[in-house]
Amino acid sequence: MTQYKLIYFDVRGRGELSRLLFALSGQEYEDVRIKMENWPAQKGNYIFSRLPVLEVDGKQYGQSMAIASFLARRFGFHGKTDVEILEVDQVIGIVGDILEVLVKVFVEKDEAKKAEIVKENNETNIPKFLGFLETLLKNNRSGYFVGDKIGYADVAVFDVLDAAGALKGLVDGFPLVKANVEKVKTNARIAKYLATRPQSTM
Repeated sequence: MTQYKLIYFDVRGRGELSRLLFALSGQEYEDVRIKMENWPAQKGNYIFSRLPVLEVDGKQYGQSMAIASFLARRFGFHGKTDVEILEVDQVIGIVGDILEVLVKVFVEKDEAKKAEIVKENNETNIPKFLGFLETLLKNNRSGYFVGDKIGYADVAVFDVLDAAGALKGLVDGFPLVKANVEKVKTNARIAKYLATRPQSTM
């Protein structure tokens, strides 16, 4: 039996999407959470000296999205055809776009500039990307982004919107996206994980 170990910090961040995919699959794995203060001493033990790292039967693999994509394929949550894989990947691209504009808020040190970025995100950037997602859901007509059941794309959108709790009010303006997020949140396996995962602000 394949042995999986996911190593990341004791926060959600770039490791949470993979944790959610493990939860959705019901696959057992070792969830290793490294304290930030212990990282400098352990850094050299991991490929690329970065986290997250996925170990599959003892071999290490890096890059958060490569790991999540692998798990989605391995557990049957990615696209079934080339076209479905394309459809999933375009959603993952939009998730990346959302992350990119959100990160700008956290890296900006000037409070006035930060306020401008937040305003632009709330009024322009985030609604634009949520509109893209709303259109995809409208076109698919199943309540899910690809196919007719929960998959990688749905979990990835849930992850980024859940992490950015401040976006909740914006999501309310996109009923299909809001309903999709609720479908993921109330999936039995996901709901069980959400109820028991360590509390984190990031």
